[in-house]
Amino acid sequence: MMTDPSVLAPAPAAIRFDAGSHARAKIGYVLLATEQTVQDDAMRLRPPGVGMHFTRVANSDSITNETLAAQAELLADCAATLLPDGSLDVVCYACTSGSLVIGEERVFAELSRGAPGAIATSLITGVIRALRKLEARRIVVATPYLDEVNQREVEYLEQAGFEVLSMCGLNLEKDSDMVRVAPDFIAEFALAQDRADADAIFISCGALRTLEVVAEIEAGAGKPVICSNQAMIWDCLRLAGVDDRIDGYGVLFAQC
Repeated sequence: MMTDPSVLAPAPAAIRFDAGSHARAKIGYVLLATEQTVQDDAMRLRPPGVGMHFTRVANSDSITNETLAAQAELLADCAATLLPDGSLDVVCYACTSGSLVIGEERVFAELSRGAPGAIATSLITGVIRALRKLEARRIVVATPYLDEVNQREVEYLEQAGFEVLSMCGLNLEKDSDMVRVAPDFIAEFALAQDRADADAIFISCGALRTLEVVAEIEAGAGKPVICSNQAMIWDCLRLAGVDDRIDGYGVLFAQC
């Protein structure tokens, strides 16, 4: 049935606009399809007026060097789905192991193809920037990964100028297992890797729920602790010009 034209009122002559809900910044994250932790962590640390926007890249539940490398070809198309009006300020590939296996330069190039108006970054980039900000050179690393991924991470961090004193992984292959590692176990595991000569502890992997216990680990170790999502979100906010300090999530967010 046709609508009677007489019931359609004319639009206002002028419409008032404001800057919208996300006037301070808009940040986009490309997540793994299997990811279950990053989105919660990003929203936990979202300052007022900052938009957090998410898309997902196809992957299997198996996290190996081969499956991670295969994501490179998909990043541009995924990034293009994030605010295609061009208002995105920062775009980030939100996978620690994926970003180091693919390599930052390739990640940046692919993200920039999909979201050319946004500053491109990656999770491993945020980690490196965070460690450098804290002037941590000698580090111990705890991960959930297989040793083939751990070896790549050692090489990548050492090429970035860090001395990896030790790296210990949980030998998990499935992302669906990584997301279920209990936070209290993460704290015990991370503290067990600490050494007196380490400047900082790094707990690698965005799937781990380390953000929930990062302050506890830092208090127990008496030194800075960096975890993947903490460093990534900090990096994205700072790139977007948002310098809010947030207590309860380690010295990185509280002081840097």
